[in-house]
Amino acid sequence: MAAVSSNLGEQIRDELSCSICLELFTRPKVLPCQHTFCQDCLQELARKDETFQCPNCRLQVSLPSEGVEGFPDSCFMANMCERLQNKATLTEKTSEQPLSENRCSLHPSEELKVYCKQCQIPVCEQCLEGAHDDHRITTIKKAAQERRFTVQALIDEGRNILESYCNFIRDLREKEKTLNEQKQQTSSIILAYSTFLSEVEQNHRRNLDTIQKERIRVLADVNELSAACDRAEQEMKQGRIEFLNQETLLAKVVGKYRGKAAPTPVQTQPAVFQPTDSPVSLLGHVMVQSFPSTPIPAAPTCTSSNGAAGGTGHHHGNPEQEEYHQYQRLTFGGRGSNTGQFDNPSGVTVSKEGEIFVADFWNRRIQLFTLQGIYVWQFEIYPVSESTNPENVAMNIAGKLWMVGRTKFDNNFALQFYFDKQNNRTNPMKNINLQRTGWSRGVAVDTKKNYILITQSTGDWPKRNGEVQVFREDGKLVRVVGQQQGMKYPQHITVDGEGNILVSDYDNHCIYVYNDAGQFLFKFGG
Repeated sequence: MAAVSSNLGEQIRDELSCSICLELFTRPKVLPCQHTFCQDCLQELARKDETFQCPNCRLQVSLPSEGVEGFPDSCFMANMCERLQNKATLTEKTSEQPLSENRCSLHPSEELKVYCKQCQIPVCEQCLEGAHDDHRITTIKKAAQERRFTVQALIDEGRNILESYCNFIRDLREKEKTLNEQKQQTSSIILAYSTFLSEVEQNHRRNLDTIQKERIRVLADVNELSAACDRAEQEMKQGRIEFLNQETLLAKVVGKYRGKAAPTPVQTQPAVFQPTDSPVSLLGHVMVQSFPSTPIPAAPTCTSSNGAAGGTGHHHGNPEQEEYHQYQRLTFGGRGSNTGQFDNPSGVTVSKEGEIFVADFWNRRIQLFTLQGIYVWQFEIYPVSESTNPENVAMNIAGKLWMVGRTKFDNNFALQFYFDKQNNRTNPMKNINLQRTGWSRGVAVDTKKNYILITQSTGDWPKRNGEVQVFREDGKLVRVVGQQQGMKYPQHITVDGEGNILVSDYDNHCIYVYNDAGQFLFKFGG
């Protein structure tokens, strides 16, 4: 069992070591690909260029404006490394110090003589004459012999659980290695086609992010269980009386993980490149391998060049005859002011029922279509002003529509609507007054927290300043995001299922990515 303990310790140390210097992390920093390295190691790696490759997955990484210090800190890894170092220091000190006499904590001059069976603690003669006078007692040596088997059984059980957890972490590392190899193979095949490469990179980052989250979650469990087993085993091996008190603590920790489901294998979705024999200039498709699931309607996209709204639908045939879903493009609308036509469709969103809402800017209305592009209904934005232009729309999880817009006087606002489908009308519910800027805004809804995120740009070009304002439904400002990263004109915004914020910057020609707390993660494009 000692060999198993040593092996587990080595595995934990490997997971907490920098792959550049091979030492425990020092001021660990996280790259956009979710790999972690020491800050000093990254500074050495990036000292010559503004971009460098991740040593693990070869992703091309751009330095933040603050340099290496601008990458996010990995507080979890730093704390785990500190605990591992403290544990090693404590073990070293304990092995160097001679065993002290076993003294009573209540009567320091008295030596612990017997073991109280009723209270399950060692006691001295004074304690025995007082609080433990009528309790059943035995010798400390006999109590240690009786408890040794129980404590050892708990240690063995804890070690077995630890072994399964470490096997899971080892599998994560192998899966990550396989993903990197698959990505390298796919990238080499389509190296000449940068459009496909960007899709491969994004899919690869999502897979690595999934693996990293699972690794961090399981490492925390491993640390707690390993520490409890090590402490009990060390005290029992050295013959310390304190190990008699470890049984209750160890039973509690082992019991926690005894009833906890073991980690399940992580399912990733590697991208594959499928060339096409089409005679037109279509080189191939990047497709993500996934497990069977319920198909989700593809979201439409808008364009204002000809007043048409476009989108993608999907078709499902016999699964034995086709391996992937076949997609087709749907276009509807056209420039004009009649129903079903658009004059600068500036925003679009889709409800969970498959209804498409389009913000028709110059026609000062929002139009509703089916997922097949069939016109259903429209309404004008009169509750705020008789001359209101809707700039963008977003749907919350309850099916209520949030719209940002402005009046002819450039007054900006965000308005929530409820649709009374039976009576064919809308009811404005909430209104957020926004700063008057004159620039278009984007809007998104964080469905996990029910926050409303609105982009804002102030100042004149080329000295515009951009940010994302996060509001509660009652209009209270929660936080402001993006002021420190040089954002100029954030025009469109969305929030993914994890709460991460993605913002397109019209002036800087790039996409900014933040986590659900507003912390900058990375940007791409340019």
